[in-house]
Amino acid sequence: MKKVIASPNAPAAIGPYSQAIELNGTVYVSGQLPVDPATGNMPASIEAQTKQSLDNIGAILKAAGLDYSNISKTTVLLNDISNFAAMNAVYATYFPEAAPARVCYQVSALPKGALVEIDAVAGK
Repeated sequence: MKKVIASPNAPAAIGPYSQAIELNGTVYVSGQLPVDPATGNMPASIEAQTKQSLDNIGAILKAAGLDYSNISKTTVLLNDISNFAAMNAVYATYFPEAAPARVCYQVSALPKGALVEIDAVAGK
């Protein structure tokens, strides 16, 4: 059974998609831009944007009864691959043990001019 997961502590979707969907015990978290849900603003640095994107994922996971330890895979989109090391330094703090599988791509642009967008797949 498919279930929509939503959290008021993460930014609302900016298009026709859900923050996350749970299907058969797996939670698919949509790509999270580094938008502060309280203000609608994005921080300036890649470090702060990475933190905000991961915090948004955390809020959605919490709404599903999960946390970062339940994540099995992420995808990281960067507008500039030269930001990889700085993003990775912040990212690593969220996964001190058994980091999930991950892919990271450079893309030509992200919505709202973001520097990073991160999605996640988590299991119960």
